[in-house]
Amino acid sequence: MKEEAQLLLHCPDKPGILAEVTDFITVNKGNIVYLDQYVDRVENVFFMRIAWELSDFLIPREKIEDYFRTLYAAKYGMNFRLYFSDAKPRMAVFVSKMSHCLYDMLARYTAGEWNVDIPLIVSNHPDLEHIARRFDIPFRCFPVSPDNKARQEQAEMELLAEHKVNFIVLARYMQIVSEKMIAAYPNRIINIHHSFLPAFIGARPYHAAFERGVKIIGATSHYVTTELDAGPIIEQDIVRITHKDTVSDLVNKGKDLEKIVLSRAVQKHIERKVLVYKNKTVIFN
Repeated sequence: MKEEAQLLLHCPDKPGILAEVTDFITVNKGNIVYLDQYVDRVENVFFMRIAWELSDFLIPREKIEDYFRTLYAAKYGMNFRLYFSDAKPRMAVFVSKMSHCLYDMLARYTAGEWNVDIPLIVSNHPDLEHIARRFDIPFRCFPVSPDNKARQEQAEMELLAEHKVNFIVLARYMQIVSEKMIAAYPNRIINIHHSFLPAFIGARPYHAAFERGVKIIGATSHYVTTELDAGPIIEQDIVRITHKDTVSDLVNKGKDLEKIVLSRAVQKHIERKVLVYKNKTVIFN
């Protein structure tokens, strides 16, 4: 794969934005390999993702961001992020005792499906350390109690900084992340939960759903914000349920759905195809 630059942006919608951005690339001998754009007519906001090959691009990669900010971002009031395809994101996985999401992600990772590095797995319990050893990934356990939660999270953040972690995945991590960590990783902490919330809250949501006789169950993956389970949604899906399904069936179907939905969300983030605006996401194809 040739080295690419990937640009995501949003700004107030005005005529000529698409033409000017593409012209910036083509005039400087960049070969555009991806282009997707969308206009929110209600908010009057223009969203765009564009990628181009850098092999013959005239502007040195270390100067592209400055050029674009000076020539276009200031002119159109753009918020933008620039990435390069050879710069792998570094992902830390946080887990507790449930292993289904962790196994699924590590299988995809070791199969080479994701262009990402996983430098460590963090947990508040030692139960899943054997999985980390199996996949040869460092595992760190930080037992959490009401008395030490702040100190432990500070130690976790120092570890993340040491390993140059770009984003975090909560793979059924059963602790509430603090405002401090959320502020350090804005729109870079991905969570997964069953879509029963808030209808079926508590520790036994599938049992509650079974007693209610639900016909569908779901899962939602989203970015973590200070409002619990209310961050920008990246991916969702559902599966049908019938009267023949037992509680165990619901739990197993729910686990399958959770790992699929979480992995889809993580892949979109790795591919830099998610743009957050207010509390919503634009997911590029």
